[in-house]
Amino acid sequence: MAKEQVSTLPALQMKRTFQAPREKVFRAWTDAKELARWFAPSVDYSTVVPELDLRVGGKYKIEIHHKGGNVHKIMGAYREIAPPEKVVFTWRWEDGPDAHESLVTVVFRDLGPSTEILLTHELLPSAEERGKHEHGWTGCLEQFGKYIQRAE
Repeated sequence: MAKEQVSTLPALQMKRTFQAPREKVFRAWTDAKELARWFAPSVDYSTVVPELDLRVGGKYKIEIHHKGGNVHKIMGAYREIAPPEKVVFTWRWEDGPDAHESLVTVVFRDLGPSTEILLTHELLPSAEERGKHEHGWTGCLEQFGKYIQRAE
């Protein structure tokens, strides 16, 4: 009988600083309309947020539409919400081969006129998946930086 493998990969961590107050940055991550304006790895995508129930145990669904027609669907539930400091949620690709659930923690550090984001994505199933998520999150954070500078 085979034992189930538990991921021993180190968590994916990314840190970025944005020139915007923490409350504004937190809202952009937790408001469905704002999230839809930036949550994609590049300008070749558009995002729809059909569900975002911002409470512990509340669920979210995000659809990322590529201009070529592919749609990637993400879903999960909120585990911890501490406005405007932190949000923790599960992460699962709806169309993934094994529908593996991982965990994302986003910490918002107040630096006065700017905000530092520390994003941790853990429990990823393989080095390949970790690399794909690192690429995706890098793009999302770039899109977020462009959005937050334009947002009023």
